[in-house]
Amino acid sequence: MSSRTRSIPGFAGLCATSILLGAFLLFQVQPVISKMILPWFGGSPAVWTTCLLFFQVLLLAGYGYAHLLSQMRQPSRQALLHLILLAVAVCLLPITPDASWKPEGSSPPTATILWLLAAHVGLPYFLLSATSPLIQSWFAGVYTDRSPYRLYALSNVGSLGALLSYPFLVEPNLTTHAQGAVWSVLFGGFGIFCGGLTWKLWRAGPLKPATAGGGKHQPKPETPPTARQRAAWVLLPALACVLLMAVTNHLCQSVAVVPMLWIAPLSLYLLSFIICFDREAWYARYAFSMVTVIGVLAVSYLGMANHLNPYFDEQGVGLHWRYWTGHVGVQSGAYLAVLFLLCMVCHGELVRRKPAPRWLTSFYLSVSAGGALGGLTVAMLCPRVFTTFFELNLALLAGFLVALVVFAIELQKQSWVVQASAVLRSAYGMVLLAALAVVAITQLYIRDREDVLVRVRNFYGIVSIRERPADEEQYSGLAMFHGDTVHGFQLKARGQQQTPTSYYTRFSGVGRTLQYFRPDAPIKVGAIGLGAGTIAAYGREGDEYRFYEIDPLVVQLAQRWFSFLDESDAEIDYVLGDARLSMEQELTTPQAYDVLVLDAFSGDAIPVHLLTDEAFTVYDRHLKPDGVIAVHISNRYLDLEPVVARVAQAHNYHGMVVVRSERVFLAIAPSVWVLLSHDPDFLQQDAIRTDPDGQGITRPLVADDRTPLWTDQYNNLFQVLRKNE
Repeated sequence: MSSRTRSIPGFAGLCATSILLGAFLLFQVQPVISKMILPWFGGSPAVWTTCLLFFQVLLLAGYGYAHLLSQMRQPSRQALLHLILLAVAVCLLPITPDASWKPEGSSPPTATILWLLAAHVGLPYFLLSATSPLIQSWFAGVYTDRSPYRLYALSNVGSLGALLSYPFLVEPNLTTHAQGAVWSVLFGGFGIFCGGLTWKLWRAGPLKPATAGGGKHQPKPETPPTARQRAAWVLLPALACVLLMAVTNHLCQSVAVVPMLWIAPLSLYLLSFIICFDREAWYARYAFSMVTVIGVLAVSYLGMANHLNPYFDEQGVGLHWRYWTGHVGVQSGAYLAVLFLLCMVCHGELVRRKPAPRWLTSFYLSVSAGGALGGLTVAMLCPRVFTTFFELNLALLAGFLVALVVFAIELQKQSWVVQASAVLRSAYGMVLLAALAVVAITQLYIRDREDVLVRVRNFYGIVSIRERPADEEQYSGLAMFHGDTVHGFQLKARGQQQTPTSYYTRFSGVGRTLQYFRPDAPIKVGAIGLGAGTIAAYGREGDEYRFYEIDPLVVQLAQRWFSFLDESDAEIDYVLGDARLSMEQELTTPQAYDVLVLDAFSGDAIPVHLLTDEAFTVYDRHLKPDGVIAVHISNRYLDLEPVVARVAQAHNYHGMVVVRSERVFLAIAPSVWVLLSHDPDFLQQDAIRTDPDGQGITRPLVADDRTPLWTDQYNNLFQVLRKNE
């Protein structure tokens, strides 16, 4: 043990504790603050992507601060500045934002989100992000014969613990306000630990230059990093970050915007850091690169079910390909597995190129710059360049090529006597595999272009207008898609353009309501979610229809490509912005709706803030005493009936569930509607409670007291995942 080690007793333990707690707080605050603000911005997956961008950029700033601070040779100056900033950050607590930050209107929310995060978690996150590289540089100066890089693995253990504890311990047991309060208290404790650490450092005197190695691939201390090495420090983390954000986007678009689907990809991303930085031997290049190549090819073909299923049917092969490729568990598991494998390759190759501790903070600064570059690419550049989420395809292809190159290098290291012919054959085979990967990955993009008349992408996702020809001409028409979910369909046959279609047919729950609620008098209808504007086809002379739509592009496309709105006999009005916030702002003059249609839950990204106790309190204020709320809960992955039943019970609504099973191309789609009213007489009408054609079921809504009441402070989509999915 060196004299330096003996001069600061307990220093290593304080380093480890501070890094562990700091990393825990660093990654715990991400889901906490993101879930707090998610309802204010429409529940879009882009809220999380924007938050990730903020955290990546601020991480870069924190690493830059740590790098600059480590250049001061006097530890007393480093300690003084860091302690002052920590004290200021503690004074700015708690982190919970107030309601004044809620957006107004339909202005782009990205800037508002970034400003909100900067104001409430900016300085604490900045200091937390600097903790690991800064303390590692101190550790390297004190323990000159030991490598500090394992502390980075410890940092990622703390980060992973924060992410895994959130969905299983924090979210189910604490409200969002309580989460913010607990986090603020823990940050105060972190400040105390860092205060003790920096005080010890203050008294230690000048640090010795770090000269220790860091593994068998460690460059000599006097050998500076090459330009190629520094480029790898940036590009490899950038690719891993693009993959992280692209896969997260894909999962949130396919299932729902919930913390667990943010946390699973990020946890695997961090796990790859832990494995690679803790011990280089754990990254077996040959095995990981080979499995990664196979994995990327496998996941690339998940999108080919529509092409392969008819072929298998013709051959009489009962593989149920469409079922497996469309299964949420298979989709999620495959993409998460490939994300982990690709991150292992990126981070394993990164660790092989790490420098001596002398360039430690420069190394971490470059790594964080790569992460910020990846975040900026996905959150800012790709939405302006692509009209699909094509960055996932490109990232998979780039990762595939990196893994293929690594595999080729490792393959050539095998014994030439045994492997010479195999290597030659494999070279041709790898070229073929690369070509197949290009075809497989890019075909997803090409397939999406089929029959697409227009496609646009913005903060809220991708909306496309597509021609949909049917075998029977009378069922052909034009469809609006949000992602892969149909949000409206209009028949093009003469005389059929104003026929309500899809989920909104005349026998559907909303169709029955709009036809038979006060049929001899004008009614006022509020609708959350516009889509193609199909329900406007029910509008009669004197009726008023008011649509709440968060995405201005949807309004533009519905007006341009569909005639439901223009040809309706009702008076049509639009309110741009989040429906919940818009209706809260209208509480001074309640709208007195006869019918309120909640049609925001059939897609893949569920705005849970529209199904909470507080949301229904707002709806109550805008609904007439005998009015009806029609809730559309058709969803591939989620069974929302128990949630609606529980909130209806809390607000003393009677309920009826109208299930339709008939399917005729896109003209008639299976649907599930829940009709709620304080007036039981309306729900007991024969036209509402009886099934006219044997294609559906109508039954009373029954609440289960075991289902928790969703509130703005507590909601959990994983409790309502469909078991057969």
